[in-house]
This record gives sequence, C-alpha cells and structure tokens, in this order.
Amino acid sequence: MKTARDIAKNVNNGSSATLELEETLVRIKEQNDELNVFLYVDEQGARAAAQRVDEIVARGENAGPLAGVPIALKDNLCTVDVPTTCASKILDGWRPPYSATVVEKILAAGAVPVGKTNLDEFAMGSSTENSAFGPTRNPLDPSRVPGGSSGGSAAAVASQMTTLSLGSDTGGSIRQPAALCGIVGVKPTYGLVSRYGLVAFASSLDQIGPFASNVTDAATLLEAVAGHDSRDSTSLVEPSPSLVAHVEDGVKGRRVALVRELVDGADEDVVESVMKAVETLRAAGATIFELSIPELRLGLSAYYLIAPAEASSNLARFDGVRYGLRVDADDVAAMNEATRTAGFGKEVKRRIMLGTYALSAGYYDAYYGQALKVRTMTIEAFKRAYQQADLLIGATTPSVAFAFGSKTNDPMAMYLSDVFTIPTNLSGDAAISVPFGTGEADLPVGVQLLGPGRSEASLFSAARVLERADGRE
Repeated sequence: MKTARDIAKNVNNGSSATLELEETLVRIKEQNDELNVFLYVDEQGARAAAQRVDEIVARGENAGPLAGVPIALKDNLCTVDVPTTCASKILDGWRPPYSATVVEKILAAGAVPVGKTNLDEFAMGSSTENSAFGPTRNPLDPSRVPGGSSGGSAAAVASQMTTLSLGSDTGGSIRQPAALCGIVGVKPTYGLVSRYGLVAFASSLDQIGPFASNVTDAATLLEAVAGHDSRDSTSLVEPSPSLVAHVEDGVKGRRVALVRELVDGADEDVVESVMKAVETLRAAGATIFELSIPELRLGLSAYYLIAPAEASSNLARFDGVRYGLRVDADDVAAMNEATRTAGFGKEVKRRIMLGTYALSAGYYDAYYGQALKVRTMTIEAFKRAYQQADLLIGATTPSVAFAFGSKTNDPMAMYLSDVFTIPTNLSGDAAISVPFGTGEADLPVGVQLLGPGRSEASLFSAARVLERADGRE
C-alpha cells in the first residue's frame, strides 16, 4: 500500500485526491461488513475534503504534508455535524456542533477524514469487545481481537482501509492495539496534542496519537496534530516539534535500558522478540543495559483507581437532559437512572461504580489518595531511570492478539493486557509501539520504546532502526 508521504507527494504534484479517496471507499465497502471497523463512513464530507485539496493543488499551491491522505478518526473525537457516539448507546446519533482541534489540524494539513472508527465504549476496554455496536475484528485473524480501546482505528490501518488513523491512549489504548494489529502506534507526551474535542474518559491520562503502517508516516501525522492550543488548559505552550527530520538519526551513542518489569510475565515469544530488538539496537550503536523499576508493578492498581474516579466525574454529564439518549420517567432522578441504565454498557457501569466508591467519604484517602501517591512514585521512578538512560525498552503487551471471548468473563485478565503500557500514562511521558518479530500463530509482536517528556524525535529514530531491521518500510 502507498505510504502517506507518497500519497501527499503525488497529490501535491498533481495526482487526484478525489481518486485516492474513491479507492479508499471501495476498500472500506469490501471489508467493513466483516471487520466492523467503521461505525460511520462520511462519504459526502470526505469527497468535499478531497475536492478542496484538488482545488488547492490546481491553483498551484501546496496542499500540506498530508495532502489527499485518507485518515480514520476514533469515534470519541468530535467532528462537527458528524455522528460521534463513543460506541455507546447513550450518544447514539449525537452530532457535535464543533470539531476537535486534531480534526481541524489534519484538515489544514490536507488530510481527508473518511469516517469514525469503533472502540470500546467511552474508551474503556482492551479488546473493542465492549462496543455497543459490536466488536471489531483483527484484520490479521478475524477470530481474534484487534486490541482496544482504539481497536477500530488500528484495524483501519492494518486492513489498509485507510493510510492513517487517530486514536486516544489513556492506559495503552493506542500502543496495545497497534501491537496486536502489527502497526505503529504512538502515545505522545501529555499536553503535546490538544485534547479539545476529545470526549473525556480520564482527563489527566488521556492523550491523542497516531496509527500508521510505518514510523515515518506516524511522525508526519504527529507533527501535523501537535502544538499548543489555547482551548486546552493542559496543552504545552510550545509549537509542534520537528519529528520527520529526525527519523533517520539512528541510535548511535544512545543509552537504552531494558526494563525487567516491562517483560516479566510476558509470553516467551514476546520476550524473545524484545531481546532481539535489544540486540538490534546494540548492533546499531546503542549502549544497552538492564534496569529494574519496581514501582512499575504498582501501576495497574493505581490506574484502576485513578481512571475510574475521573471517569465517574466525566461521565456524569450524560444525564438524558442536554444531548444523547433520554428515557422518560416520572421525575428527573428516575429519568437520569433509566437513561444511564439503558445507555451505558456493563464495563462502563463497572468503572463508574468503582470510581464513585474510590471517591466516596471514608474511602477517599484509603483508595484514591493512595493511588495518587503511587502515581507520584511512578513519576519519580521514571525520572531516576531517565537520568541513567535516554530511552527504555520492553514489551508493549504480554501476548499477541487473543481470541474473542477469552478474557471477557475475567476483568482482571483483561486489565492485565495493559500492564506494560499504563505506567507511561501515569507519568505523562512518551512511548511508541513498533512491530518487531512474530509470536503465536505467526501474529505480530509489539516492542515498546519509552522516553521522557518531549522525547518523540528520539523514539521515532529508535523505532525506525527496529523497523528497518525487521524488513518493514
């Protein structure tokens, strides 16, 4: 499949963005019934966007670094007058009156948004089995999950329905599905990409990031959507960083630490791929050593108190009064209860109840307060690690893609799918998952590279070394 940079180059040189889009729409129609990747395909809006790009090029102007590139959007990114459901019945049919900042930025860069992708309801899950509109299937093996919560966005790229996609990462929801689908996924530094227009799950953890089939395309997309936004109070006050220019910098002289806690408990084939990746970086000139960060073992417990606590607050806005589903009842309280009972799925209810309990009087200090202390410990532990190492390496997930239904009856087993990705969300640092090697059933393994805040350029250059060694783009 053509890369995003190839498409943009060709379109800026006179090729038709409209023709590129039509080829994309054909691929979607051929595959979406089986894979359930798109919840909504915006053919009219996409054709209008492609036509605008063609008109810009016809005037002799450059249409942008993503000119004519088809892109999919996770269905928790608000897009003006386009259904945005968060894969929940409670928002079925809601059309936002505004667009997320990232949507505005990709349009400005010349990209063509083609539709909204499936996810675990309100981004709460690790397999996209929690969607109110049915699960997404892994394009590499439809009997297995694509990961989650951004499973639809990952599957859109893995199936070649679109060249790029955007997802959100709260505890691994970009990196984990990227690993299970064999593509590149990036969780940027917290605040590097505006969250304005992202329907919030856990506001202190959420971050929007790219999916792509290769490292350079991922860097191109992140460069396009990053940068300060005055509408997001947590946005870093700095311009979009230069990323593409550093993709080929290599790792010579870099200190890379293999973190024991980011491979312990992983399947043997996953560990083997990580060790081969370590040797690849060593051969490319990096200094390799092992490091233990014991605090990371506490991350899962802390996350599943902090994230549900924030979710219980954020989701209180879905009350049947202002927008979305409304189930009528005798009074307001009964209406609220009936609406939420009918509108929220089991996993969302589970997390709301857990978060409400953790924040309740008498339990706040014992649960939420303790979790915040663990978060601080994690931040400090990463700071110490980055005094010794420039980058860290480990597994993205404990296993390759797992079968549908294999973990749905055991929430803890499902939560453990994110055990290696969660710590970076707690610290707010950057991380990338890049496919490297294969495991069970010849399915891809994701290797995770982690860096301190604003280290995306270094992460992309290291990921590119692995990508080249693995025989990919």
